[in-house]
Amino acid sequence: MHDSIGSLLNSLSVLFSRAVNRPAILFLKITSLFAFPLSSPPNPSSFPGRRCGSNRATLRMATFSASRIAVAAAIISLLLSVTARRDVAAAPLRPFPANATRAEAGERQVMEWVRFMGRLRHSTFQHALAREFPSYSLVVDKNPAFGDFTSIQDAVDSLPVINLIRVVIRVNAGTYTEKVTISPMRAFITLEGAGAEKTIVQWGDMADTPSGPSDRPLGTFNSATFAVNAPYFLARNITFKNTSPVPKPGASGKQAVALRVSADNAAFVGCRMLGAQDTLYDHSGRHYYKECYIEGSVDFIFGNALSLYEDCHVHAIARDYGALTAQNRQSMLEDTGFSFVNCRVTGSGALYLGRAWGTFSRVVFAYTYMDNIITPRGWYNWGDPNRELTVFYGQYKCTGPGADFAGRVAWSRELTDEEAKPFISLSFIDGVEWVRL
Repeated sequence: MHDSIGSLLNSLSVLFSRAVNRPAILFLKITSLFAFPLSSPPNPSSFPGRRCGSNRATLRMATFSASRIAVAAAIISLLLSVTARRDVAAAPLRPFPANATRAEAGERQVMEWVRFMGRLRHSTFQHALAREFPSYSLVVDKNPAFGDFTSIQDAVDSLPVINLIRVVIRVNAGTYTEKVTISPMRAFITLEGAGAEKTIVQWGDMADTPSGPSDRPLGTFNSATFAVNAPYFLARNITFKNTSPVPKPGASGKQAVALRVSADNAAFVGCRMLGAQDTLYDHSGRHYYKECYIEGSVDFIFGNALSLYEDCHVHAIARDYGALTAQNRQSMLEDTGFSFVNCRVTGSGALYLGRAWGTFSRVVFAYTYMDNIITPRGWYNWGDPNRELTVFYGQYKCTGPGADFAGRVAWSRELTDEEAKPFISLSFIDGVEWVRL
Protein backbone atom coordinates (compact mmCIF):
# COMPACT_ATOMS: atom_id res chain seq x y z
CA MET A 1 0.00 0.00 0.00
CA HIS A 2 2.80 2.41 0.93
CA ASP A 3 4.55 1.60 -2.35
CA SER A 4 1.34 2.42 -4.25
CA ILE A 5 0.96 5.76 -2.48
CA GLY A 6 4.61 6.62 -3.04
CA SER A 7 4.34 5.74 -6.70
CA LEU A 8 1.18 7.84 -7.00
CA LEU A 9 2.83 10.86 -5.37
CA ASN A 10 5.86 10.56 -7.63
CA SER A 11 3.71 10.18 -10.74
CA LEU A 12 1.63 13.24 -9.89
CA SER A 13 4.75 15.31 -9.20
CA VAL A 14 6.33 14.25 -12.48
CA LEU A 15 3.08 14.91 -14.34
CA PHE A 16 2.90 18.44 -13.01
CA SER A 17 6.57 19.13 -13.66
CA ARG A 18 6.11 18.11 -17.30
CA ALA A 19 3.05 20.32 -17.79
CA VAL A 20 3.20 23.00 -20.43
CA ASN A 21 5.10 26.12 -19.54
CA ARG A 22 2.42 28.56 -20.69
CA PRO A 23 1.95 30.72 -17.58
CA ALA A 24 -1.78 31.30 -17.97
CA ILE A 25 -2.73 27.64 -18.29
CA LEU A 26 -0.23 26.67 -15.59
CA PHE A 27 -1.86 29.16 -13.24
CA LEU A 28 -5.30 27.75 -13.99
CA LYS A 29 -4.08 24.21 -13.34
CA ILE A 30 -2.66 25.24 -9.97
CA THR A 31 -5.69 27.20 -8.77
CA SER A 32 -8.12 24.51 -9.86
CA LEU A 33 -6.26 21.86 -7.86
CA PHE A 34 -6.86 23.40 -4.44
CA ALA A 35 -10.04 21.39 -3.82
CA PHE A 36 -10.80 17.81 -2.93
CA PRO A 37 -14.44 16.67 -3.21
CA LEU A 38 -15.55 14.30 -0.48
CA SER A 39 -16.47 11.45 -2.82
CA SER A 40 -14.95 8.29 -4.19
CA PRO A 41 -12.02 8.84 -6.55
CA PRO A 42 -12.12 7.91 -10.23
CA ASN A 43 -10.05 5.09 -11.72
CA PRO A 44 -8.02 6.63 -14.53
CA SER A 45 -5.63 4.21 -16.19
CA SER A 46 -3.53 6.86 -17.88
CA PHE A 47 -2.85 10.55 -17.97
CA PRO A 48 -1.62 11.51 -21.47
CA GLY A 49 0.53 14.61 -21.40
CA ARG A 50 -0.49 17.73 -23.24
CA ARG A 51 0.96 19.16 -26.37
CA CYS A 52 2.99 22.40 -26.42
CA GLY A 53 4.38 23.30 -29.81
CA SER A 54 6.11 20.16 -31.05
CA ASN A 55 6.64 18.63 -27.61
CA ARG A 56 4.29 16.08 -26.07
CA ALA A 57 4.91 14.31 -22.77
CA THR A 58 3.01 11.12 -22.01
CA LEU A 59 2.77 9.43 -18.65
CA ARG A 60 1.13 6.10 -17.95
CA MET A 61 -0.10 4.96 -14.56
CA ALA A 62 -0.53 1.21 -14.39
CA THR A 63 -2.96 1.25 -11.50
CA PHE A 64 -4.90 3.64 -9.30
CA SER A 65 -5.62 1.45 -6.29
CA ALA A 66 -4.97 3.91 -3.48
CA SER A 67 -7.81 4.68 -1.10
CA ARG A 68 -9.67 8.00 -0.94
CA ILE A 69 -7.30 9.16 1.81
CA ALA A 70 -4.29 8.26 -0.30
CA VAL A 71 -5.64 10.27 -3.21
CA ALA A 72 -6.22 13.24 -0.90
CA ALA A 73 -2.69 12.92 0.43
CA ALA A 74 -1.31 12.78 -3.10
CA ILE A 75 -3.13 15.93 -4.18
CA ILE A 76 -2.19 17.82 -1.03
CA SER A 77 1.43 16.73 -1.35
CA LEU A 78 1.46 17.96 -4.92
CA LEU A 79 0.01 21.31 -3.88
CA LEU A 80 2.60 21.77 -1.18
CA SER A 81 5.42 20.84 -3.51
CA VAL A 82 4.13 23.40 -6.02
CA THR A 83 4.25 26.20 -3.45
CA ALA A 84 7.94 25.54 -2.95
CA ARG A 85 8.77 25.96 -6.65
CA ARG A 86 10.17 29.34 -7.58
CA ASP A 87 8.85 29.24 -11.15
CA VAL A 88 5.23 29.11 -9.99
CA ALA A 89 5.56 31.28 -6.91
CA ALA A 90 3.42 33.93 -8.60
CA ALA A 91 0.45 31.55 -8.61
CA PRO A 92 -0.54 31.73 -4.92
CA LEU A 93 -2.48 29.04 -3.13
CA ARG A 94 -4.08 29.35 0.29
CA PRO A 95 -1.34 30.53 2.69
CA PHE A 96 -0.48 28.50 5.75
CA PRO A 97 1.91 29.11 8.67
CA ALA A 98 5.55 28.44 7.92
CA ASN A 99 5.84 26.15 10.95
CA ALA A 100 2.81 24.04 10.00
CA THR A 101 3.39 20.39 9.20
CA ARG A 102 2.32 18.96 5.87
CA ALA A 103 -0.57 17.16 7.54
CA GLU A 104 -1.76 20.35 9.26
CA ALA A 105 -1.49 22.33 6.04
CA GLY A 106 -3.30 19.60 4.13
CA GLU A 107 -6.12 19.47 6.65
CA ARG A 108 -6.48 23.24 6.42
CA GLN A 109 -6.72 23.06 2.62
CA VAL A 110 -9.46 20.43 2.78
CA MET A 111 -11.48 22.31 5.41
CA GLU A 112 -11.29 25.52 3.39
CA TRP A 113 -12.69 23.58 0.43
CA VAL A 114 -15.54 22.24 2.58
CA ARG A 115 -16.41 25.75 3.77
CA PHE A 116 -16.18 27.10 0.22
CA MET A 117 -18.58 24.46 -1.09
CA GLY A 118 -20.92 24.94 1.84
CA ARG A 119 -21.41 28.60 0.95
CA LEU A 120 -22.27 27.96 -2.68
CA ARG A 121 -25.13 26.00 -4.21
CA HIS A 122 -26.43 25.39 -7.72
CA SER A 123 -26.55 28.60 -9.75
CA THR A 124 -24.82 30.62 -6.99
CA PHE A 125 -21.97 28.15 -7.23
CA GLN A 126 -21.80 28.51 -10.98
CA HIS A 127 -21.89 32.32 -10.99
CA ALA A 128 -19.24 32.48 -8.28
CA LEU A 129 -16.97 30.27 -10.31
CA ALA A 130 -17.53 32.38 -13.40
CA ARG A 131 -16.35 35.44 -11.50
CA GLU A 132 -13.46 33.84 -9.65
CA PHE A 133 -12.00 31.64 -12.37
CA PRO A 134 -11.50 32.68 -15.99
CA SER A 135 -12.18 30.03 -18.62
CA TYR A 136 -9.88 28.91 -21.40
CA SER A 137 -10.28 26.76 -24.49
CA LEU A 138 -8.54 23.87 -26.19
CA VAL A 139 -8.85 22.80 -29.82
CA VAL A 140 -9.10 19.25 -31.13
CA ASP A 141 -8.42 18.62 -34.81
CA LYS A 142 -7.59 15.52 -36.83
CA ASN A 143 -4.68 17.50 -38.25
CA PRO A 144 -2.14 18.25 -35.47
CA ALA A 145 -1.17 21.46 -37.25
CA PHE A 146 -4.56 23.00 -36.51
CA GLY A 147 -5.24 21.97 -32.93
CA ASP A 148 -3.80 21.37 -29.50
CA PHE A 149 -4.79 17.70 -29.63
CA THR A 150 -5.82 15.13 -32.22
CA SER A 151 -8.18 13.21 -29.92
CA ILE A 152 -10.96 14.30 -27.59
CA GLN A 153 -9.81 12.00 -24.79
CA ASP A 154 -6.31 13.50 -24.84
CA ALA A 155 -7.81 16.97 -24.48
CA VAL A 156 -9.95 15.83 -21.54
CA ASP A 157 -7.02 14.09 -19.86
CA SER A 158 -4.91 17.24 -20.10
CA LEU A 159 -7.20 18.94 -17.58
CA PRO A 160 -6.53 18.84 -13.84
CA VAL A 161 -7.81 15.71 -12.12
CA ILE A 162 -9.98 18.08 -10.07
CA ASN A 163 -11.25 20.78 -12.40
CA LEU A 164 -13.20 23.78 -11.08
CA ILE A 165 -13.13 26.19 -14.02
CA ARG A 166 -15.12 26.28 -17.23
CA VAL A 167 -13.00 24.80 -20.02
CA VAL A 168 -14.22 24.83 -23.61
CA ILE A 169 -13.00 21.99 -25.83
CA ARG A 170 -13.65 22.94 -29.45
CA VAL A 171 -13.74 19.88 -31.71
CA ASN A 172 -13.24 20.72 -35.36
CA ALA A 173 -15.03 18.89 -38.16
CA GLY A 174 -14.16 15.23 -38.55
CA THR A 175 -15.01 11.71 -37.44
CA TYR A 176 -13.20 10.84 -34.21
CA THR A 177 -13.17 7.07 -33.75
CA GLU A 178 -12.47 6.80 -30.04
CA LYS A 179 -14.04 5.94 -26.72
CA VAL A 180 -14.23 8.97 -24.42
CA THR A 181 -14.75 9.15 -20.66
CA ILE A 182 -15.12 12.31 -18.56
CA SER A 183 -13.86 11.32 -15.10
CA PRO A 184 -15.95 12.26 -12.02
CA MET A 185 -13.92 15.28 -10.83
CA ARG A 186 -13.34 16.94 -14.20
CA ALA A 187 -16.36 19.22 -13.94
CA PHE A 188 -17.28 22.33 -15.97
CA ILE A 189 -16.36 21.00 -19.42
CA THR A 190 -18.00 22.41 -22.55
CA LEU A 191 -17.65 20.30 -25.70
CA GLU A 192 -18.36 22.24 -28.90
CA GLY A 193 -18.50 20.65 -32.33
CA ALA A 194 -18.45 22.33 -35.73
CA GLY A 195 -21.97 21.01 -36.37
CA ALA A 196 -23.75 17.81 -35.41
CA GLU A 197 -23.34 16.41 -38.93
CA LYS A 198 -19.73 17.57 -39.19
CA THR A 199 -18.24 16.55 -35.85
CA ILE A 200 -18.79 12.90 -34.91
CA VAL A 201 -17.34 10.80 -32.11
CA GLN A 202 -17.97 7.10 -32.62
CA TRP A 203 -17.12 3.66 -31.29
CA GLY A 204 -18.67 0.20 -31.63
CA ASP A 205 -18.77 -1.57 -28.25
CA MET A 206 -21.72 -3.70 -27.17
CA ALA A 207 -22.65 -5.22 -23.82
CA ASP A 208 -21.18 -8.57 -24.87
CA THR A 209 -17.91 -7.10 -26.19
CA PRO A 210 -15.05 -8.94 -24.42
CA SER A 211 -12.77 -6.80 -22.27
CA GLY A 212 -9.64 -7.26 -20.20
CA PRO A 213 -7.35 -10.25 -19.81
CA SER A 214 -10.26 -12.53 -18.90
CA ASP A 215 -12.39 -11.37 -21.85
CA ARG A 216 -15.32 -10.61 -19.57
CA PRO A 217 -18.21 -8.81 -21.30
CA LEU A 218 -18.19 -5.04 -20.94
CA GLY A 219 -21.84 -4.81 -19.94
CA THR A 220 -24.27 -2.10 -21.00
CA PHE A 221 -22.85 0.56 -18.66
CA ASN A 222 -19.33 0.32 -20.10
CA SER A 223 -20.39 -0.01 -23.73
CA ALA A 224 -20.84 3.76 -24.05
CA THR A 225 -18.96 5.57 -26.79
CA PHE A 226 -19.02 8.76 -24.70
CA ALA A 227 -19.47 8.72 -20.91
CA VAL A 228 -20.09 11.81 -18.78
CA ASN A 229 -19.32 11.27 -15.09
CA ALA A 230 -18.66 14.88 -13.99
CA PRO A 231 -21.21 17.64 -13.29
CA TYR A 232 -21.81 20.88 -15.20
CA PHE A 233 -21.07 19.27 -18.58
CA LEU A 234 -22.34 21.01 -21.71
CA ALA A 235 -22.22 19.68 -25.28
CA ARG A 236 -23.16 21.60 -28.40
CA ASN A 237 -23.42 20.62 -32.07
CA ILE A 238 -21.77 17.21 -31.97
CA THR A 239 -22.79 13.61 -32.72
CA PHE A 240 -22.33 10.73 -30.29
CA LYS A 241 -22.57 7.45 -32.18
CA ASN A 242 -22.40 3.74 -31.47
CA THR A 243 -21.66 2.00 -34.76
CA SER A 244 -23.00 -1.43 -33.69
CA PRO A 245 -25.69 -2.74 -36.07
CA VAL A 246 -29.37 -3.03 -35.26
CA PRO A 247 -29.75 -6.35 -33.39
CA LYS A 248 -32.22 -9.04 -34.35
CA PRO A 249 -35.36 -9.20 -32.17
CA GLY A 250 -34.63 -11.05 -28.95
CA ALA A 251 -30.84 -10.95 -29.38
CA SER A 252 -28.86 -11.04 -26.13
CA GLY A 253 -25.94 -8.81 -25.15
CA LYS A 254 -26.42 -6.37 -28.03
CA GLN A 255 -27.06 -3.25 -25.96
CA ALA A 256 -24.84 -0.56 -27.47
CA VAL A 257 -24.78 2.84 -25.78
CA ALA A 258 -23.78 5.93 -27.74
CA LEU A 259 -23.95 8.36 -24.80
CA ARG A 260 -24.11 7.71 -21.07
CA VAL A 261 -24.76 10.60 -18.67
CA SER A 262 -24.04 9.72 -15.03
CA ALA A 263 -23.64 13.18 -13.48
CA ASP A 264 -25.77 16.09 -12.35
CA ASN A 265 -26.38 19.33 -14.28
CA ALA A 266 -25.59 18.16 -17.82
CA ALA A 267 -27.00 19.82 -20.94
CA PHE A 268 -26.95 18.92 -24.63
CA VAL A 269 -27.90 21.39 -27.36
CA GLY A 270 -28.15 20.62 -31.07
CA CYS A 271 -26.56 17.19 -30.63
CA ARG A 272 -27.26 13.81 -32.23
CA MET A 273 -27.25 10.47 -30.42
CA LEU A 274 -27.13 7.59 -32.91
CA GLY A 275 -27.42 3.90 -32.16
CA ALA A 276 -29.85 1.00 -32.01
CA GLN A 277 -30.60 -0.77 -28.74
CA ASP A 278 -30.00 1.47 -25.68
CA THR A 279 -28.68 4.50 -27.56
CA LEU A 280 -28.92 7.08 -24.77
CA TYR A 281 -28.27 5.88 -21.23
CA ASP A 282 -29.79 8.75 -19.27
CA HIS A 283 -28.38 7.20 -16.15
CA SER A 284 -28.56 9.64 -13.23
CA GLY A 285 -28.68 13.34 -12.37
CA ARG A 286 -30.62 16.29 -13.79
CA HIS A 287 -30.25 16.75 -17.53
CA TYR A 288 -31.50 19.03 -20.28
CA TYR A 289 -31.70 18.08 -23.97
CA LYS A 290 -32.53 20.90 -26.39
CA GLU A 291 -33.05 20.47 -30.15
CA CYS A 292 -31.36 17.07 -30.18
CA TYR A 293 -31.87 14.14 -32.57
CA ILE A 294 -32.02 10.74 -30.88
CA GLU A 295 -32.17 7.54 -32.93
CA GLY A 296 -32.56 3.92 -31.90
CA SER A 297 -34.68 0.79 -31.85
CA VAL A 298 -35.31 -0.71 -28.40
CA ASP A 299 -35.31 1.21 -25.09
CA PHE A 300 -33.17 3.81 -26.78
CA ILE A 301 -33.73 6.43 -24.09
CA PHE A 302 -33.35 4.69 -20.75
CA GLY A 303 -32.08 5.18 -17.20
CA ASN A 304 -33.11 6.85 -13.96
CA ALA A 305 -32.26 10.51 -14.51
CA LEU A 306 -34.53 13.53 -14.10
CA SER A 307 -34.50 14.87 -17.65
CA LEU A 308 -36.30 17.37 -19.84
CA TYR A 309 -36.29 16.82 -23.61
CA GLU A 310 -37.36 20.01 -25.37
CA ASP A 311 -37.79 20.47 -29.14
CA CYS A 312 -36.10 17.12 -29.79
CA HIS A 313 -36.62 14.69 -32.69
CA VAL A 314 -36.85 11.07 -31.59
CA HIS A 315 -36.56 8.60 -34.49
CA ALA A 316 -37.13 4.85 -34.31
CA ILE A 317 -35.31 2.37 -36.57
CA ALA A 318 -37.00 -0.73 -35.14
CA ARG A 319 -37.37 -3.72 -37.45
CA ASP A 320 -40.39 -5.01 -35.60
CA TYR A 321 -41.50 -3.89 -32.14
CA GLY A 322 -39.49 -1.35 -30.21
CA ALA A 323 -39.75 1.01 -27.26
CA LEU A 324 -38.80 4.64 -27.02
CA THR A 325 -38.17 4.83 -23.26
CA ALA A 326 -37.33 2.54 -20.36
CA GLN A 327 -37.36 4.73 -17.27
CA ASN A 328 -36.05 3.09 -14.11
CA ARG A 329 -37.59 4.95 -11.17
CA GLN A 330 -37.63 2.42 -8.33
CA SER A 331 -39.44 4.25 -5.54
CA MET A 332 -42.13 6.87 -5.15
CA LEU A 333 -39.55 8.85 -3.16
CA GLU A 334 -37.20 9.16 -6.13
CA ASP A 335 -37.43 12.49 -7.94
CA THR A 336 -36.66 11.12 -11.39
CA GLY A 337 -38.45 10.78 -14.71
CA PHE A 338 -38.44 11.84 -18.36
CA SER A 339 -40.49 14.68 -19.83
CA PHE A 340 -40.74 15.30 -23.59
CA VAL A 341 -42.04 18.74 -24.55
CA ASN A 342 -42.60 20.00 -28.12
CA CYS A 343 -40.87 16.94 -29.56
CA ARG A 344 -41.41 14.80 -32.68
CA VAL A 345 -41.59 11.00 -32.73
CA THR A 346 -41.08 9.37 -36.14
CA GLY A 347 -39.55 6.26 -37.66
CA SER A 348 -40.29 2.64 -38.50
CA GLY A 349 -41.70 -0.43 -36.78
CA ALA A 350 -44.30 -0.48 -34.03
CA LEU A 351 -43.18 1.56 -31.06
CA TYR A 352 -44.22 1.68 -27.43
CA LEU A 353 -43.82 5.09 -25.86
CA GLY A 354 -42.26 3.34 -22.91
CA ARG A 355 -41.66 0.15 -20.98
CA ALA A 356 -41.85 0.05 -17.20
CA TRP A 357 -38.25 -0.85 -16.40
CA GLY A 358 -38.66 0.61 -12.93
CA THR A 359 -41.57 -0.22 -10.64
CA PHE A 360 -42.38 3.50 -10.36
CA SER A 361 -41.36 4.48 -13.89
CA ARG A 362 -42.40 8.05 -14.80
CA VAL A 363 -42.64 9.47 -18.36
CA VAL A 364 -44.71 12.32 -19.81
CA PHE A 365 -45.16 13.52 -23.39
CA ALA A 366 -46.53 17.05 -23.87
CA TYR A 367 -47.22 19.05 -27.04
CA THR A 368 -45.49 16.25 -28.97
CA TYR A 369 -46.17 15.07 -32.52
CA MET A 370 -46.41 11.28 -32.80
CA ASP A 371 -46.27 9.49 -36.14
CA ASN A 372 -48.37 6.41 -36.84
CA ILE A 373 -45.64 4.10 -35.56
CA ILE A 374 -46.95 4.36 -31.98
CA THR A 375 -48.83 1.22 -30.96
CA PRO A 376 -52.37 2.12 -29.80
CA ARG A 377 -51.76 0.72 -26.32
CA GLY A 378 -48.86 3.12 -25.92
CA TRP A 379 -47.20 1.56 -22.89
CA TYR A 380 -45.94 -1.85 -21.71
CA ASN A 381 -45.80 -3.09 -18.11
CA TRP A 382 -42.56 -5.09 -18.54
CA GLY A 383 -44.52 -8.29 -17.98
CA ASP A 384 -45.47 -7.31 -14.43
CA PRO A 385 -49.13 -6.30 -13.90
CA ASN A 386 -48.26 -4.94 -10.45
CA ARG A 387 -46.37 -2.08 -12.09
CA GLU A 388 -49.60 -0.84 -13.60
CA LEU A 389 -50.52 0.37 -10.12
CA THR A 390 -47.33 2.37 -9.53
CA VAL A 391 -46.07 3.83 -12.82
CA PHE A 392 -46.89 7.36 -14.00
CA TYR A 393 -47.34 7.55 -17.76
CA GLY A 394 -49.06 10.58 -19.27
CA GLN A 395 -49.82 12.59 -22.38
CA TYR A 396 -50.78 16.24 -22.67
CA LYS A 397 -52.05 17.94 -25.81
CA CYS A 398 -50.09 15.68 -28.17
CA THR A 399 -50.84 15.57 -31.91
CA GLY A 400 -50.41 13.28 -34.90
CA PRO A 401 -51.83 9.87 -35.86
CA GLY A 402 -49.97 8.12 -33.06
CA ALA A 403 -51.24 10.43 -30.33
CA ASP A 404 -54.83 9.15 -30.18
CA PHE A 405 -55.47 8.40 -26.52
CA ALA A 406 -58.56 6.28 -27.15
CA GLY A 407 -56.66 3.00 -27.38
CA ARG A 408 -54.19 3.63 -24.56
CA VAL A 409 -53.85 1.25 -21.62
CA ALA A 410 -56.16 2.11 -18.73
CA TRP A 411 -53.26 2.70 -16.37
CA SER A 412 -51.86 5.63 -18.40
CA ARG A 413 -53.45 9.04 -18.20
CA GLU A 414 -54.33 12.07 -20.26
CA LEU A 415 -53.18 14.94 -18.10
CA THR A 416 -55.16 17.99 -17.11
CA ASP A 417 -53.60 21.45 -17.24
CA GLU A 418 -52.85 21.26 -13.53
CA GLU A 419 -51.35 17.77 -13.74
CA ALA A 420 -49.15 18.69 -16.70
CA LYS A 421 -47.80 21.92 -15.27
CA PRO A 422 -44.88 20.43 -13.25
CA PHE A 423 -43.57 18.58 -16.32
CA ILE A 424 -43.52 21.19 -19.08
CA SER A 425 -40.94 23.77 -18.03
CA LEU A 426 -37.36 23.98 -16.79
CA SER A 427 -38.65 23.80 -13.23
CA PHE A 428 -39.06 20.04 -13.77
CA ILE A 429 -35.26 19.71 -13.55
CA ASP A 430 -34.62 22.79 -11.37
CA GLY A 431 -33.23 24.23 -14.59
CA VAL A 432 -33.55 27.87 -13.60
CA GLU A 433 -30.80 27.20 -11.07
CA TRP A 434 -28.22 25.70 -13.39
CA VAL A 435 -29.09 25.68 -17.12
CA ARG A 436 -26.83 28.24 -18.82
CA LEU A 437 -26.67 27.79 -22.58
